[in-house]
Order: sequence, then structure tokens, then C-alpha cells
Amino acid sequence: MKSEEGIHKIQFETVLVMQGGGSLGAYECGVYKVLERHGIKFDIVAGTSIGAINAGIIAGSKSGQPAKDLEDFWLHIAEYVTPVTLSDKARSVAAWMYSATYGNAKMFAPAWPFMPNSTHLYDLEPLKSTLKNYIDFEKLASDNKNNSIPRLVVTATDIKKSESVVFDSHSERLSADHLIACAGYPFYGISWTKVDGRYLWDGSMMSNTPLREVIDVSPRNDKRVYIVNLFPKYAERLPESMMDSLHRARDIMYTDRTDHNIKMSKAVKRYLELLRDMYEFISDMPLDDAKKEKFLEIEKKYHRVARERGAIIENVVKIERKEDIPFIFEDADFSIATIRKLIRKGEQDAEQALKKARPA
Repeated sequence: MKSEEGIHKIQFETVLVMQGGGSLGAYECGVYKVLERHGIKFDIVAGTSIGAINAGIIAGSKSGQPAKDLEDFWLHIAEYVTPVTLSDKARSVAAWMYSATYGNAKMFAPAWPFMPNSTHLYDLEPLKSTLKNYIDFEKLASDNKNNSIPRLVVTATDIKKSESVVFDSHSERLSADHLIACAGYPFYGISWTKVDGRYLWDGSMMSNTPLREVIDVSPRNDKRVYIVNLFPKYAERLPESMMDSLHRARDIMYTDRTDHNIKMSKAVKRYLELLRDMYEFISDMPLDDAKKEKFLEIEKKYHRVARERGAIIENVVKIERKEDIPFIFEDADFSIATIRKLIRKGEQDAEQALKKARPA
């Protein structure tokens, strides 16, 4: 007596989740180059802050070659003033000082003149213009529901409500404003963005790894997930100075914390499997009319649960950046030498992660 609706059918979505982290987003570029090289196709690309920018370029690639557009974007926004002959630490310090003073001509500009009551030091108008060279927003709006390009899910933070705001290309028409709204990092003095009547800051303030938000917008299909973690989860040594302490505290705040989501997903999977077994057992039993009516009520509730919270995280591959020389403002180092190094490191770590994840 199984209904025509049938048992919850498992469909898999492959998801890429990218974190925020300023110039460290170049590492995500290297990771994506390898994922594309291995022929991994994504149903959903998600991110916040610079991860949202990277995700937007991947989903809406203007040339139809996402990896190329992404790398071109990073080489375009790189800063070529800081001498490449400096040591890594000296270069990071010099590049941060340059960005703090002059901004980045392709990303953020000083909001002159600075006033005592100013709400920000830099605005993102240059980034909005830059994105239009790499993202076809018309394609992002018209092709996404045909699955010809990945679904784009990016997050920001509502300043007034202290709530996460999710932008989903399957439910609304996204623009450059939506993407830069996800990247207004107030701790570096970056401006907020007004979108649809809401004032928005960087999504990392609520969650720097928006996996939960992906499940919320796509709750039915099971997930195979790739996560790029820009902030080291483990530290081999304790901080040795106040700057070290602030650096480690920053890493802890923004590192990947999705382990709980993954554990809950596995628990939900066990519960759903138990419900499915009970459903199949009862559905094959002869029932009188009264019990049939009650069974149909239970059946509706079962299918609703399976639809609304049935997504299982089936597999997770994490690509995690490690630090050679920790520096608290490393995410503001846009020097060309550092950007190229981050891209190479992302490629190397992604290759190792895929090799480790591949069955023997």
C-alpha cells in the first residue's frame, strides 16, 4: 500500500564551500584549478567574503573557463609594488602597509576624506567594477535552473538584525552588489553594502564556512562536500607575543567548524534509515481502514521530514592551508609574489587531499 510519492529517493549534489580570508582567497584559486583538472563538477558553489567572490567567478565565469577566469582575476588584483626580493615576513608587512595606506586599485579604495564620524575607511566600488570583467551576471540569472552552471550560494550579515543573509542564484537574480555585500569586513574598515533595503557586512561574522546555509537552501539532496579551510585548525606551538595571540585567536574564530554539522548529518541519516525500514515494514502489512487512514497521515509526515531535512553529508574532503610564517595581517598581503605562492600551495595541497581521499 505504498503511496505514489514513494520512498525518499537519494540524489547527490557535489558542493564546494569556500571561506573568507582576504588575500588568502588566492589559495582557493589554486585548489579550484586542481579540482577542475580532475574533472570534478560542482552542483553548488558556496562561500562568504572572498570565498563568495571566488564562488561567483566560478559559477558565472564570463569566458566559460572558470579556473582560467579565477586565476586571471587574482593576477589582475595583485599588487606589483612590493619588492619580490623581500623575505616572506617582510613582504607581508610591506604589502599590508601599502594596502592600508593606498588600498587596492582593483578591490577597495580609501574613502577620503576620513572624518571622526566615518563608518568605514575603504569602499568596494573598485571590486564591483572588476567583477564585471569576470562574471556574466546575465548567464548567472538565466542559465542556473537548467543546471548548465553551478548553483551559487553566498552569505552576508544583516547589521541591524545580527542575522545571516543567504543569496541563492536559484531563488533570486544576483548582481555585483550581492557579492560585494558578502565581503564588507568591518574589522579592516571595509564599508557595508545596502541590498534590497538591508545593510550588510561580511558573512564570516556569522559563519566563515557556510555549509549549514547550503543544506538549508537544498535540504533534500545528499551532499558530497569539498571544503577549503584557509585558517589552520591546529597549532603546534603556543603564541609567544601579543601579536601571536591575536593571530591565533583570529585563526580559531574563522577556522572550519563544520564537524558538528557532519556528525549531526550522520545521526539524521541513521534516524531516516530507521524510519524508512519501519515505513517499508508497515506498508507491507494488511491494515483495516482505520489503520490505513492513520498510516497515510504518518506517511505524509515521513515524506515531509525526508524532504525538508533529509540531506545527508555523505562524504567530506577538506583542503587545509598550513602556515609557514604566521602574521596577523597575512590576509591583507596582495603582493604578486604572495598571490602566486598561495595559488601554487593551493594546488599542491588539493592534489594531496584528493590522493588521500581516493580509495586504495
